[in-house]
Amino acid sequence: MKLNVKAAGLAVGSVWAFYVILAGLLAAYMDWGTPFVELIGSCYIGYKATLTGSLIGGAWGLVDGAIAGVILAWVYNKFASE
Repeated sequence: MKLNVKAAGLAVGSVWAFYVILAGLLAAYMDWGTPFVELIGSCYIGYKATLTGSLIGGAWGLVDGAIAGVILAWVYNKFASE
């Protein structure tokens, strides 16, 4: 069975973007996960514990997660075909 590479990329990207946004909002409004947001913010330009920063981080997370999902599905398909 092979994975659909595009679908895997969109799925992983969407889930990662959701959690990046959620973490940013929790850090902004409930002071939870601030070290995580600071760590990810060191890689994602503009990601901060604010509403705008959370949305920027979500956009980065969507792209980053989609790339990771595509690579993961591609590698899986290479191993599954043998």
